[in-house]
This record gives sequence, C-alpha cells and structure tokens, in this order.
Amino acid sequence: MTAPKGKYAWTVTVGEKGQIVIPKQARAVFGIRPGDTLILLGDEQRGIAIPPKSAFSDLAAAIFTDEEATDTP
Repeated sequence: MTAPKGKYAWTVTVGEKGQIVIPKQARAVFGIRPGDTLILLGDEQRGIAIPPKSAFSDLAAAIFTDEEATDTP
C-alpha cells in the first residue's frame, strides 16, 4: 500500500523511562534537530500529536496581541 503524498507512518518503541526515539527519516522530513522543543498533545479519543513548539508560539503571540488590543479602554 502506498501512502498519500505528504502522509507518513513510523513505529517507535517506548523505553523503560517512557522515552521514544523519533526516527531519523521523520526528523529529516520535519527538520527536527537536537535541542528542539516539541509539544506533546493528547486526546483520549483521537490519540497523540507532537507539533513543534513554533506552531504554538505564533498562535500564542497572535492571541496575546489581540487580547492587548481589546483590553485598552
């Protein structure tokens, strides 16, 4: 079975300390480097997602910028 373009699947093993290793190909595809910060999101119905911290930095900046604009009397 061929995966749709831009869609990937990898397997990882959880170690005794609860750690996983992100596969080399996944790190290359998504530009993950040593020292990068990722966010682990979990939904009991939908599973786990691991987006880069930068995906939320921009969102948080936009939220706080809008909040400051609306807080002014």
